[in-house]
Amino acid sequence: MEENKNNFKNVSSNINFTKENKTSGFKKNIVVPFFSGVLGCIVVVGTCFGVPSIKSKLIGTSTSASEVSSPYTSSDNKNLGTVEQVSLSKYSDTSVYAANKILPSIVGIEVTYNVSSSMSSFYGIFGGGTPSTSTAQASGSGIIISSDGYILTNNHVVNTSSESTYYDISEATSVKVKLQNNDNEYDAKIVGKDSQTDLAVLKIEADNLTAAEFADSDAIKVGEFAMAVGNPLNLGTTITCGVISAVSREVTDSDGNKYNAIQTDAAINSGNSGGALVDSEGKVIGVNTLKVSSTGVEGIGFAIPINSTIDITKDLITYNKVRRPTIGISGRNLDEKTAEKNNLVAGIYVVNVDEYSAAEKAGIKSGDIITEFDGKKVLTMDELNELKNSHAIGDTVQLKVVRNGSEEQISLTLGESKSE
Repeated sequence: MEENKNNFKNVSSNINFTKENKTSGFKKNIVVPFFSGVLGCIVVVGTCFGVPSIKSKLIGTSTSASEVSSPYTSSDNKNLGTVEQVSLSKYSDTSVYAANKILPSIVGIEVTYNVSSSMSSFYGIFGGGTPSTSTAQASGSGIIISSDGYILTNNHVVNTSSESTYYDISEATSVKVKLQNNDNEYDAKIVGKDSQTDLAVLKIEADNLTAAEFADSDAIKVGEFAMAVGNPLNLGTTITCGVISAVSREVTDSDGNKYNAIQTDAAINSGNSGGALVDSEGKVIGVNTLKVSSTGVEGIGFAIPINSTIDITKDLITYNKVRRPTIGISGRNLDEKTAEKNNLVAGIYVVNVDEYSAAEKAGIKSGDIITEFDGKKVLTMDELNELKNSHAIGDTVQLKVVRNGSEEQISLTLGESKSE
């Protein structure tokens, strides 16, 4: 926490005080009575200041700078998002309260998997050896979301897939969950996971657990208190404090997934993934997911807003996957410049239509150019997917396509995407 300091300069006075040469009669008749009166006043005032009740009436009760309230009125606070300043002791009480509230709902997660070399040809050329296999572990964090053992975490905590050409990673051979309040360790089952949202749900066989409380992540403001809680570096449950640095920050992870995330300067380290970002009441506002790690960069971490996880979590528990609507095409973005060069119109060029998909049933064909979705112009696959995801499976939508230079309106009923 930064402390605001006021700098004062000691400026010497340029006023010159000079003595006046007066006669002795003037001193006797004027100066002596005057200073006698001043001395009497000093005695009286000094006596009054010695009496607390009189002193209070004279100068009021002083207040330490750290406890001075904001000059904004309550209506100003509501409009400007400001709050009254509080003392450092009250800030400490806030963080202690938030920590005590959330800690029983945070778990440590340890995933074990097998790693084997995929360079079989290398071994065959040099001596005919066999690829080596070893066991590896990864750690992360989770949030208890129900008293009977459901736990929310990140997909990348439990997903061990890899695209490396040098080694193969198996699916998790075991997932262990350690509770914060009693250090008991449980075997966990992966109920469902979703790479697009980077969320997953685990289940342990336990009862009477302390489920975390959720806040309304849509209501948070920049500058609010924020606490990140998790299991960094597998050290055990740890808290770090900061503020909300930004809301609805669009970020893209290493897999190309986009998020509208909460940005915070509360330290998020390896192993914090899947843990909670909480407010001053210890209620969850986000799932710690990403951090910027680079030379010269500090205090930039991101959390998935908790409001956006609710429907995903329900699907993962109910269906073991996220049910999403689908059109059933692969397409290529066709901008104005490219379209003009090829004597086409701007939109989404349909490269392929999936067999038995909603698109095939609706009559969409390869070579069609989709220009509108339910009356809204679309130029990119991202725009099309965003509009499509705002609908439910089974909804009927209208597409405008250009085929062989002619516009056509096509009615399409959204299907269900395949499981990951």
